[in-house]
Amino acid sequence: MSTHTARKIVDAAALSQSLDALRTAGKTVVQCHGCFDIVHPGHIRYLQFARGLGDVLVVSLTGDGSVGKGPDRPYIPQDLRAENLAALECVDWVVVDTHPTACELLDTLRPDVYVKGREYASATDERFRRECEIVARYGGRVVFHSGDVVFSSTRLLEATRGDEALDEQRLRSYCERHEIDLRTASATVEAFAGLRVVVVGDLVWERYVLCDASGADDGAPILSLQRLGATDHWGGVAAVAAQLRALGARPCVLSAVGRDGVSSRLVAGLTELGIDGRYLPVRPGLVEHSTFVADESKVVRLTEGGTAPLDSRAEEQAVAALRELLVGASLLIWCDYGYGMVQPKLMRTGACLARQQGVPVAGYATGQGGNLTGLVETDMLHTTERRLREAMHDMGSSLPAVAYTLLNATHGQTLLVSLRKRGLVGFRRPDGDGAAGLHERLTSEFVPCLAPNFVDSLQAEETKLAVAALTLAAGGTLPVAAYLASAAESFAVTRVGGTVAQAHELQAWLARRAELRPRSPFFPDEATLGDIAALAPPLDAVATAFVPGGQAS
Repeated sequence: MSTHTARKIVDAAALSQSLDALRTAGKTVVQCHGCFDIVHPGHIRYLQFARGLGDVLVVSLTGDGSVGKGPDRPYIPQDLRAENLAALECVDWVVVDTHPTACELLDTLRPDVYVKGREYASATDERFRRECEIVARYGGRVVFHSGDVVFSSTRLLEATRGDEALDEQRLRSYCERHEIDLRTASATVEAFAGLRVVVVGDLVWERYVLCDASGADDGAPILSLQRLGATDHWGGVAAVAAQLRALGARPCVLSAVGRDGVSSRLVAGLTELGIDGRYLPVRPGLVEHSTFVADESKVVRLTEGGTAPLDSRAEEQAVAALRELLVGASLLIWCDYGYGMVQPKLMRTGACLARQQGVPVAGYATGQGGNLTGLVETDMLHTTERRLREAMHDMGSSLPAVAYTLLNATHGQTLLVSLRKRGLVGFRRPDGDGAAGLHERLTSEFVPCLAPNFVDSLQAEETKLAVAALTLAAGGTLPVAAYLASAAESFAVTRVGGTVAQAHELQAWLARRAELRPRSPFFPDEATLGDIAALAPPLDAVATAFVPGGQAS
């Protein structure tokens, strides 16, 4: 960036004083506001039109944390967007606005003319109406650009997706904006050690049946599979507990089991890992998922067993156990897979006890019976976008709108939404916002998927839940939680059957990340992060998946 361009990017408070002096000298100040994710010819004409209406043109752009155009927008980080605008001859100053609308900035800068696109002339958007009221209050005027040429930044962005250098720059911008570096990330992971975590939910037995696909059967038009072997993996709340233990935490599982051999094997495997548990023997047997895999492709999934809600006596036993386990705990995690362990009375008691003892609460629900809206008064909820939309019966609204509806209904504070291969996005209710406010007031943070290869999603959501919840329990922020959760996911999805991220492996992974290192003085400004990252040693191979109860059969 040239010195001349850099001088155009200014702070709002300092710019306000300069504008006051210009107005006193009789100059007319014009302001434009927008995202400007991709500066295209339509933007250029819009800005040139605005510059012709006065003597000074100020362009304010919405900061990364407040852009509401989609979970992975803006695609260009705010510092590069500001640089692009400042390089234009018609632009005098550029300001990055951290608010979701221009209201606060208009009140500070008080431009004589506020210019918007033609599409706003008949808009009924409440946010734009408030902007117009502010401009009118101090005596300014709103002018609409003719909009003779229309381009879509969203369509133009499709041509730039997959640009690795730009992805690296976005990630570095994210880390710099939230002050995430190697020291803070590493210290957060170190703080996981020793945290006592109570995990309540359904235990599930996961089995992968490895097969050879020999084509269609001669007797009927069905796929014929030859069984080669099978591997067993943690499922349900056991997967969360295994990940917590791998990161150095001290989890204790509260769940219902049966008196069958599968229950005995799973409990023995958890005990072998050093995971404590209170297991209520009130079920006929555990739910078993058998996934048939041929040539690393999942062919079909078979579920044995079903929902078995706790009866009144078992629920009383669970309440008594939870009351005891929460004494001295650092975190409570609900895992509702829809098989009957997480019941309303148990939830109410747990929420009340956690609030009294200052224990943060995280929640996760999945499956047909998992009740996402029943996880009330949590500090963090985690789910996938599909599960969120299904739970709220809303497949068409924007993701921030659906997130707001859920947080409002559950009185939750933060929400982490998995977009699977695209990444994840975190939503947070502003401090003191309570249940009031419009959905656009939620702050959001997007982190792209950091896995080099996305092979299997088994245990991926449990891994992200465990890491994000531990981060919040250790005093970390939502941006740090989202980043570390995405980092741990890169271990979980790189092989069929999944794997857990060990603490030392995660630390080694962090040490190799270019975005966590300070910008090197040995590289010129034009050097890309890809150039720097290429000097780092290759990523360690991830650990193999733990097979409870012995080797693959």
